[in-house]
Amino acid sequence: MFVVSKIFWNMVQPLSLVFLLGGLALMLIWMRWLRLAASALFVSLLVLFLTQYTSLGSLLLQSLEARFPRQTADPAELSCMIVLGGAFETEVTTERGGMDLNQAADRFVEALRLAIRYPEARILVSGGDGSLSGAYEGDAAASIRFFEAFGISRDRLIAETTSRNTDENAQNSRELLASSGLGPCLLITSAFHMPRSVGLFRKAGVEVAPWPVDYRTAGNVAFRLDFTQPSLNAQQMSTSVREWVGLFAYRALGRIDEVFPAP
Repeated sequence: MFVVSKIFWNMVQPLSLVFLLGGLALMLIWMRWLRLAASALFVSLLVLFLTQYTSLGSLLLQSLEARFPRQTADPAELSCMIVLGGAFETEVTTERGGMDLNQAADRFVEALRLAIRYPEARILVSGGDGSLSGAYEGDAAASIRFFEAFGISRDRLIAETTSRNTDENAQNSRELLASSGLGPCLLITSAFHMPRSVGLFRKAGVEVAPWPVDYRTAGNVAFRLDFTQPSLNAQQMSTSVREWVGLFAYRALGRIDEVFPAP
């Protein structure tokens, strides 16, 4: 199922759809089915326009980020936190070592801040190699170097190194939390990723308190034309579509109990 999901996403992400529809249009022209070719080309160009030259991606992302509100104050006490992987450039760290972070770095920056403020709190980092090749170290492995570099003792860290996606994050974390006698825990991940994550942890029977970070929108996005940043618009669209596809797919497969989990 993991491999199928990877292949499926590579096919349905917005720019891949543009390419596939454009290829279909060329094939239909060769077959002289010109009306169908024109329809495929129109849909291809429409997807490309909406992806690169409108704020639709940010608008979809904003709806995900707004689902679980950001907390206004730190918890009175904290015994454990779960940090979901996806913040390290694992291809780079595998080859070069170190702890190179990407756009989701807030997940680990926030976990570090809380770890310093609550010195007794345990930290479970869930994230193995999510690539098809399986050739890279995961976030959990890289995170040990990260936390130890800032003085966080190794005995406070629990590294879940085998999960390849969010569903496996939830399943594998449940087992480690049970064996360590921990819970309930804060769940730290990107705000847009929180609805799917909470749904999966609930289904796995793991009690978590959502702690969203890594916001990608300002929260006041409206639909508009935007010709100034096509590459960013495409990135926002890809991120939002991936989450929404994941929500519908996990609901269809029975991995979560509702399409859009809420507080």
